[in-house]
Amino acid sequence: MWRTILRRVLIMIPQLFLVSILIFMLAQLMPGDPFYGNLNPNSDPATIARMRHAAGLDQPLYQQYIHWIDRVFHGDLGTSYAVNKGWTVTRIIASRLWPTISMGIIAAILTYVFAISEALLSARHENKTIDRILMVWNTITSAVPSFVFYFLMMILFVYLIPIFPASGTGIDDSQSFTTSFFSNLRYAFLPAFTIALFSTNSIFQYLRSNLLDQQAQDYVRTARAKGVTIKDVFRKHILRNAFLPIASGIGYSITGVLGGAMFAETIFGYPGIGALFVQALTSRDYTVITAVMLLQGFLALLGGLLSDVISAWVDPRIRVK
Repeated sequence: MWRTILRRVLIMIPQLFLVSILIFMLAQLMPGDPFYGNLNPNSDPATIARMRHAAGLDQPLYQQYIHWIDRVFHGDLGTSYAVNKGWTVTRIIASRLWPTISMGIIAAILTYVFAISEALLSARHENKTIDRILMVWNTITSAVPSFVFYFLMMILFVYLIPIFPASGTGIDDSQSFTTSFFSNLRYAFLPAFTIALFSTNSIFQYLRSNLLDQQAQDYVRTARAKGVTIKDVFRKHILRNAFLPIASGIGYSITGVLGGAMFAETIFGYPGIGALFVQALTSRDYTVITAVMLLQGFLALLGGLLSDVISAWVDPRIRVK
């Protein structure tokens, strides 16, 4: 197991290096420069040129990349010019990271709880009423755009049935950790619950298909012929074999929610990393944009590592390979 983890970590190093190059090049293709929004519209060209020279923006691209990646390795992600003017990007991301982590963990757990429960019900009662209801529901969630679904859920649970707060994180530095933690869970639950409801479709469809396929296998018919109840066959054989393929997606699910909750955080007014990225895009705060993109790239690679480790843990054959 440890050899598998070490091998994947070593593979991540050149991957992260390539991701950083791609992100840097994408940042260079964006219109304007990092000083957009920080300049007086009446600034003369000489002043702008001096600022660009001081920031190293007049150097060749490869030198700019070397200086940028060197600062990143030393924990210096730059300074925000628009989102939180004058704040270091590290400070901004640190203030937004925990809200997204808490929401992401809740969403990932709920996603698998919903998907597994629905798939089990659907497979056990194939072509019956409950199966048809679940199939229709998952078809609807796959057809509706995510931002429309999030908006409808916000209207329902914030305004029509005001159970949850409209926006914010509930985190207050003046409160104790325990009070602030549980307050944050109340604010994080609705966007996490909404993401989970919307994200169950692909896992549900895949797991349902696996369960139905396993039920048709010869070993199931043999066990049933020997008098083993269908409940015991499900618990001891079908579930284990059907769950193996989706185990590899758990890591991606967790880090995917952490890095890709832009619509949910923006619509629900939940100030996490996703909302920060949208805010940085609209204000053209390039230092924040590149830092968040680098974080999301790292999370994607980390998701791959977690998925490989989970797969090797549940299926020893992968460790041998």
